[in-house]
Amino acid sequence: MSKIKAAIVGYGNIGKYVLDAILSSPDFEVAGIVRRNPNDVPVELKDYKVVASVKELGKVDVAILATPTRSVESFAKECLALGINTVDSYDIHGGIVDLRRSLDATAKEYKAVSIISAGWDPGTDSMIRSMFEFMAPKGVTYTNFGPGMSMGHTVAVKAIKGVKAALSMTIPLGTSIHRRMVYIEVEEGHKFADVAAAIKADDYFAHDETHVTQVDCVDSLKDMGHGVNMVRKGVSGNSQNQLLDFNMKINNPALTAQVLVASARASLKQAPGAYTMIEVPIIDYIYGERESLIKKLV
Repeated sequence: MSKIKAAIVGYGNIGKYVLDAILSSPDFEVAGIVRRNPNDVPVELKDYKVVASVKELGKVDVAILATPTRSVESFAKECLALGINTVDSYDIHGGIVDLRRSLDATAKEYKAVSIISAGWDPGTDSMIRSMFEFMAPKGVTYTNFGPGMSMGHTVAVKAIKGVKAALSMTIPLGTSIHRRMVYIEVEEGHKFADVAAAIKADDYFAHDETHVTQVDCVDSLKDMGHGVNMVRKGVSGNSQNQLLDFNMKINNPALTAQVLVASARASLKQAPGAYTMIEVPIIDYIYGERESLIKKLV
């Protein structure tokens, strides 16, 4: 059986772990890496084709988009228009329906598949929330993140004018309420107060309690650990007091990358169109022969 040829688009925190996940997957091979500067080739990429555009890579089955959330749509449409499947970890919950609708039209036009928001939240946590929903149809689910580094929020801060380096930490306060602790180095010529105000006004932070602190060295604070606790208090049929609880503590980019690779595998088993993770059969994400997986997991 021929291997799935996967391109990695973007080579930041997630992209590096995507490479690791691909190399650990027996059904994948690296088609190449797309970077803004293809001449910047780290030593670990010396054996791979590094290019500025996915068009330069030849045959690609699926493009794994390890790009900032706000650039996902443009990169996805470029790949889909070439007939290449895409997966991404778009993480703005309020924009998912619109992104799905937009990429669905493009994917169907070019007979390709896009699986969007394929991370852990949104993503695998969305699948757990969905299970909670049918297990206890009446009730409330609380999702509490952290404490840990939020990659999406950190990338959003780095895009703010005047930010030299940044770290955004998510602190759970309970009942799905969170505090954002943002640490930044300020570029010379910019005022901290102005930069802090711009961060708090960004949609990533405008809806949460956000504290911005200026530090001398952001790197000395970084830890990519994260986690989630989801609790649903609900009702099954007419039976009250069903309490469902899910916890995990993770390396954030490593788990996101693994979910992206699993979603890339699943994309090859879907009809053309755009999907969120909850719309794809769970078994399609897993490597192996179907009946063997059923025997093992059911």
